[in-house]
Amino acid sequence: MTSVLPGTVVEAADKAMQMLGVSPRASQANECTTTKYKPDPSGAQMHAVQWTSNGNVKCADCPKPTITDDKDVVVRITSTAICGSDLHLYLGSVPSMKSGHILGHEPMGIIEDVGPEVKTLKKGDRVVVAFCLACGECYYCKKELFSNCERTNPSVTSEKLMGARNSGLLGHPEMLGGIAGGQADFLRVPFADVNCLKLPSEAELPDEKVLFLSDILPTAWHGTELGGVSPGDVVAIWGAGPVGLLTVQCAFARGAKRVILVDKEKYRLEFAKKLYPKVETVDFSQYSSSSAGEKRVLELCQDEPAGAPDVCIECVGMHYAHSMIHRAEMATGVETDSPEALNAAILACRKGGHIAGIGAYGGQCNHFMIGPFMQKGLSLRSGQTPVQHYWRMLLERVKRGDLDPSIVISHKMPLHEAPNAYKMFNEKRDEVIKVVLVPGMGKQT
Repeated sequence: MTSVLPGTVVEAADKAMQMLGVSPRASQANECTTTKYKPDPSGAQMHAVQWTSNGNVKCADCPKPTITDDKDVVVRITSTAICGSDLHLYLGSVPSMKSGHILGHEPMGIIEDVGPEVKTLKKGDRVVVAFCLACGECYYCKKELFSNCERTNPSVTSEKLMGARNSGLLGHPEMLGGIAGGQADFLRVPFADVNCLKLPSEAELPDEKVLFLSDILPTAWHGTELGGVSPGDVVAIWGAGPVGLLTVQCAFARGAKRVILVDKEKYRLEFAKKLYPKVETVDFSQYSSSSAGEKRVLELCQDEPAGAPDVCIECVGMHYAHSMIHRAEMATGVETDSPEALNAAILACRKGGHIAGIGAYGGQCNHFMIGPFMQKGLSLRSGQTPVQHYWRMLLERVKRGDLDPSIVISHKMPLHEAPNAYKMFNEKRDEVIKVVLVPGMGKQT
């Protein structure tokens, strides 16, 4: 899908916050130790990927973190990745970004230091870290709704804009917790017993097999869970990026009869066909801008009893627009997010069917098809993934070989090549699907 001009979305979001009486650049109240970055007292330095301005990052030296709270650990990163939602930050589509903020929310590594109140982890343990940081103690954490944690994001701005605070997100700006990310040599993890999953040895499961337990594998499974994918279902998925590709895998693993994948990037759809010969693909770039592929999806389903998919899953997100009207409205700040993929899912889904929204959205949209949604009796469930809720089950599936998230990796690059990697990923060059960054790696693989 086509991205809007960098910075225009954040300007619209700033206007929305001003309407709510919130200063978009205000300092955050109620700070807690979760968000504070305490340098190592020895003065040790590390390399980290830092946001500098819209469309620009750098890999530079900065202080190595140390234990800040008794429930912290410090992890030496062995692998980390660039996520599609990192592009929202890269392009300046999320308010409160500050130059120097460390990016990255898909990290794993070896524990180097342990706070005195950490109970289940020790130095030398190999762990993957959840992108949504949870305390494990609040009302929502006790219900395993970890992405709705009330204690890891102190942002008043977030509370007023969204109506409530959700969990702090690793590597995201102040509005979403202001927590330094994992595209670095080292990472401090708060509430480590909750936010780190201990892993088998690398000999048993290499980094590539378990790295995406940090985010995109649980997110993909979450999409199928929200949509209630069951044996025999016909499933349509919008977005053939890494999350969409893993959602295809999860849907088949849950017994879907047919899976239809919709995107406008031909190379991604061809990649999907190589991975999953059974998947059916729709390239909506060949259709008018008034369609995001829903008409072709319905044509493919015409012989099904309902004539339409049972479940539609949206994996696209906020800053993409295909039609001219949404591109213009986003570019001028009239809206922050385009609902085109969700609208396509509404039009395509069978009556009484289920829609799951796992693409990231940040503000408000126009022209949402509420009428067809209501008249067709559809259900829509969405939300950030409570990663930790799915960890044990997904790890077992990866061990058994039922799921293999490593298949989406197209590039592995040294951490210091992050500026080139971000540019390549954003511009969809070199048939990029998923980039893994490796600290200390000598050359591109």
